[in-house]
Amino acid sequence: MRADDLVDDPEDGSLEAEARAAAAARSTWVSVGVNLLLSCTQIVAGILAKSQGLIADGVHSLSDLVADFVVLLANHHSQKDADTDHPYGHHRFETAASLVLGGLLLAVGVGMVWSAARKLEGPESIAPVSVLALWVAGGALVAKELLFRYMLGVAKRVKSSMLVANAWHARSDAASSLVVGLGIAGNLAGYPILDPIAALIVGFMVSKMGWSFGWDALHDLMDRAVDEQEVEAIRSTLLDTPGVLGVHDVRTRKMGDMIVVDAHLEVEATLSIAAGHDIAVAAKQRVTQRHRVLNLMTHLDPWQQPDLDHPSSTQLPRTVH
Repeated sequence: MRADDLVDDPEDGSLEAEARAAAAARSTWVSVGVNLLLSCTQIVAGILAKSQGLIADGVHSLSDLVADFVVLLANHHSQKDADTDHPYGHHRFETAASLVLGGLLLAVGVGMVWSAARKLEGPESIAPVSVLALWVAGGALVAKELLFRYMLGVAKRVKSSMLVANAWHARSDAASSLVVGLGIAGNLAGYPILDPIAALIVGFMVSKMGWSFGWDALHDLMDRAVDEQEVEAIRSTLLDTPGVLGVHDVRTRKMGDMIVVDAHLEVEATLSIAAGHDIAVAAKQRVTQRHRVLNLMTHLDPWQQPDLDHPSSTQLPRTVH
């Protein structure tokens, strides 16, 4: 029994990886252009219109610009081939980038909260804003929402958690622009305090999102397993491999957007070492073709007919599909 007899023709993974990297870079450069334009417009308009909320939103857009360059850097480095120091490749560079993005959002959010709180200590000093701020906030809201939908579509297509994080970063900007717009409208209606209150709310929103991204990335760096549904799908693929009579002790850990899997495969006890090796190779090829699995480490166990006199026996016959 040979591995070539047990699996379909392998897919061209290198071309898929190149297409994925190109799509990620293209969407991020679009985000760079949009955020560069927005940050400059919002900060200048905020200063001219005397709107703290619009200035805060502009700083948020500026943080997006920095985040975009972090993503571009991570996308470049995560595509590097495995080497002596990194035998599994550099996929976790994406996770590290997500952690940086989370920290960046958290820092920006805390800064916004601090600035708005200081402003609220002296409400009499809050100046009325110009209607220009409202128009700029509305235009920014539309631009950021469109950018979010575009980036999230690309992120789902290429299955990149880092790009998903960056897309939701853009959505947080859209939400913040909505809040800022409401605050500016309130200021124009005769309630000046609503502008710094809007900036305060935006600060809390950004801080919460930054904490969420950073916390998730930290767990992924600590070898968090994938969800049970994906584990069961991998287990099913292993059981479908000819020669595999049972599967147990399936363990997973995330490696960037990929998965590293360890599994015990039960095979006929009388098989030769060579035959067992072929089954293990076939199982690995099937799993890496059908799932986002970077590597499968297998351990072969001899399968035996279950002892019917001892129902608690852990040796079970192969699941029929």
